[in-house]
Amino acid sequence: MNIGIFILLAALILFGVLAFRQISALILAPLVSIFVIVGYRLPVLENLKNQFMPAASSYITKYFLIFFIGALFGAVYQFTGAAESIARFLSKMSGDKFVVPLVMCITGILTFGGVSGFVVFFVIYPIALQMFRKANITRMLIPAAISSGCWTWSMTAPGSPSIQNVIAMTSLGTPSTAALVPSIIATIGEFLMIFLWLEWRARKFTKRGRLFNDKSLKYQLTDEDIKENGSDNLPHPLVAFLPIITILVSFNLIKLPVETSVLIGTLLAAVLMFKKVSSIEGWVSVFNKGAADSGVAILNTAIVVGFGGVVKNTQGFSDLIEGLKNWNVSPMLFVAITVAVSAGACGSASGGMGVAFDALTSTFVKMGINLQYVHRIGAIAAGTLDTLPHQGAQITLLGICKLTHKEAYYDIAITQILIPFLTLGIFIPLANMGL
Repeated sequence: MNIGIFILLAALILFGVLAFRQISALILAPLVSIFVIVGYRLPVLENLKNQFMPAASSYITKYFLIFFIGALFGAVYQFTGAAESIARFLSKMSGDKFVVPLVMCITGILTFGGVSGFVVFFVIYPIALQMFRKANITRMLIPAAISSGCWTWSMTAPGSPSIQNVIAMTSLGTPSTAALVPSIIATIGEFLMIFLWLEWRARKFTKRGRLFNDKSLKYQLTDEDIKENGSDNLPHPLVAFLPIITILVSFNLIKLPVETSVLIGTLLAAVLMFKKVSSIEGWVSVFNKGAADSGVAILNTAIVVGFGGVVKNTQGFSDLIEGLKNWNVSPMLFVAITVAVSAGACGSASGGMGVAFDALTSTFVKMGINLQYVHRIGAIAAGTLDTLPHQGAQITLLGICKLTHKEAYYDIAITQILIPFLTLGIFIPLANMGL
């Protein structure tokens, strides 16, 4: 094996192993970057300053506003009870059945409506915990249920205001609804596969006697953790849905920038649900909380993108891409593989897309691929290997849920690595047919 590629592979394995040991991504990213730099016998400080930091800071410069406004929107939905109102409405509609995939649906709706996936973690976890407790379902499925709603169909569907959709639009000059027909079909297929998997796993765990109160789990919940914080003074579901609909209309029909669209939705939500927060000081606290969450979210992602910046500039990465070019694969499959590999190297879907599109857009154009297909394939493929164990978002979510990789990662991997690859297996043939 090429020694440069071997160093990168070893770095990813090291990243994954240390992530399993629950070490923060803020420590892991620079640590493993140093491993790569030393492996290539390059100056450590110089490369951290000239490769790692510029990649991380560039990501923050480009996407901070999206994270920031999305986090404000999420805070409004958390503290006004709008997210809980939507959750209760959907739970009542389902008759309290299909609890695990229902959580996936709730998080997907919020994410598709403009709430940052990182923010959704904090908003939905206490709601999901109560739903799982009432249904007596193992909490090992909570991380997969929450994150599969954030990082799959709602992230890659046509019209989504997700950062991945925005990166593709910015890099390729394509619309948010790129490759509309095959994208809709692939999105429906992905949704159904995840829905069925989560429901099957819930029933399987229940039959095996793995229920909500599971003494075998490493971290046990306290009485305070499972205390129900629900309120009867929630916004009407229609009021809660209206700002989300406004964001989607502003972004997809009026064609406003995603930042503007989400800001409009945030302001509308604050006006419609103003009385759900007790005072002006209370609203200040709400927005302060959103602002703080945005900082944590973008820093966790950007720091791992910094690792991707180091990887992108190594000879091993260049050799890997050149090797992929020599594979006898179709151009669309080449797009899928290169974006997936880049996302895996970065541990971030958005970071991987940024690296791949910066390095390979000219190659995609030379191959003669319709850029609308590149847009959608890139968005779906970015949500595959990004979910390797070192992904900062998953580490954050597992910490929130008080679960370990060993307890919860299997279902995360199935719903967010295997099923998105199967989704590409739906989309690419449809694209080859010219749909």
